[in-house]
Formats: sequence, C-alpha cells, structure tokens
Amino acid sequence: MDTLQRQKLDAMKELAYGASHEINNPLANIATRAQSLLRDEEHPERRRALEAIYRQAMRAHEMISDLMLFARPPRLELDSFDLRDMVESLVNDQIDECQRRNIRLAVDAPSTAVIFHGDRQQLHAAVKAVLDNAIEAVGQDGAVEISLIQVSSSSAGQAVKIEVSDTGPGIPAEVRRHLFDPFYSGREAGRGLGFGLSKCWRIVNDHGGTVDVDSIAENGATFTLELPMEGSGAS
Repeated sequence: MDTLQRQKLDAMKELAYGASHEINNPLANIATRAQSLLRDEEHPERRRALEAIYRQAMRAHEMISDLMLFARPPRLELDSFDLRDMVESLVNDQIDECQRRNIRLAVDAPSTAVIFHGDRQQLHAAVKAVLDNAIEAVGQDGAVEISLIQVSSSSAGQAVKIEVSDTGPGIPAEVRRHLFDPFYSGREAGRGLGFGLSKCWRIVNDHGGTVDVDSIAENGATFTLELPMEGSGAS
C-alpha cells in the first residue's frame, strides 16, 4: 500500500472512530426502548413493527462496531490455535445458508492441524468477512471455496495463506482500487464491499500479513490472506 493510500485510511479511521461514538448512543437508546415496549405489547402488528425497529437498530449497531474495529481495533490477544479448526468452524456455520442459496461450499485444508500464533477471535472475524462477501457476491446457484495453504514466503519465512474463491460477478478494476475503503459499497458492480473488507484488511495487517485479490470481470474473485507463521501480531 502506498503512502497516500495509507494516509487516506488513517484519516478515515479518525473520522470513523469519532462518528461511531456519536451514532452509537442514539442507536442503543432506540434498541433499548423498542425492547422495553415489546415486553408489554400484545397487539401482533405493533409487535412486528417493534421487532423490526429493534432488528434494524441492532443491524446498524453491528455496522458501527465493524467501523470502530477498523478505526481502532482492540489489542491483539495472542495465543496458539489450530487455523484448520477455525476455517472448518466458519464453513460449518455457513452450510445452511449456502444450501438455501444452492451454493456449493467447499473447503480444502491440510489433514493435520495448522498451529498459528495470533488472535483467534479477530482472525475469525476477518475470514468471516471475506467468506460472507463471497457468498453475497454469488447470490444463488454458484460455488465458494476456502483453502488453507502453508507456504514459504521470501519476506516472512514460513507463512499460511487463506484463499476464498467465488463464482460471483468479479470485481472491475475501478472497484478494486476501493476494496478496503470503509465507505465504498461497490454494490452497483454486483458485489457489496461495505465495512467487512476494510475490517479484514486491518486485522490481517495488524498480524503482519497482507490481503490481495485476483479477479477477472464476470469470472469471480479470489481473496488471499497471507499471514506469517512467525512474528504474528506485529502492528
């Protein structure tokens, strides 16, 4: 990433963090009021309306949480864990949704454990963001594959790659330039970006890794998260 892009992202982080604090308070108030009213509401139509208000307030709260994580992620809680187990858990969580959409979800991982030193919770969120993006891009009737590959990197020594490939609409060059911008949607190109990919970039970057994308228009995309096996957690 060049200096100008990094400066732009740093400015966005400060804006995002300040705005998030201001927005979160009224959202919490709306959600709490709706939940409180629901306890005593018996009318079916009004209950549905209050439930919708609560769901949408919580949805907005989750987006704000993603934005705050991008702006100022919590300190990494480093521990050793099995990356293969984490990937398989993510895939299992998405099986029902993929079956509903008629999406073939496949996983390619080593037959033995891949022990990694990092923040499992944050890396789980990073990979989930990319996997969710792939499923959303395919929409219906396609395929998504997640691969876990151990490699030797000239810059980082032993490394591990997590690749997520999909048969979605691909990502045009003009959209790829904005992939990790938290305020860029990209939905007009058939693929929503939102906060998820910027969150993923921040987490992987904090682990000393990189995020790359390979995409040809109309032929899907492959996101590659490369993480060093040693020195994980470098900021």
